Amino acid sequence: MIVVNGIVRTTQTDIDALQQAIAAMEEASRKETGCVDYTFSIELNNPDILRITEKWDNENALKAHMASPHMAAFQKTMSAHPPISMNVCFYRAEDIQPFS
Repeated sequence: MIVVNGIVRTTQTDIDALQQAIAAMEEASRKETGCVDYTFSIELNNPDILRITEKWDNENALKAHMASPHMAAFQKTMSAHPPISMNVCFYRAEDIQPFS
């Protein structure tokens, strides 16, 4: 499994402007083959921080996602509301049983 964790520093105004694009991106991405989870969230204690959490079955699924038309459309919309900063990390992960 590939896990993507992103931290986007922006403004509430830009988040509001991006809300429809974010909703469309989540919906389209969740329908992709290999997508296990695709979620944007706002930090409760810092509403200027957007979190991105993604889980993909494998690298090929993530690569297809990155090349998708909805990714290109989302990036175009994001460029009209550029973040202050963005840090996105990619991890290989495996499911484990909860600790008891």
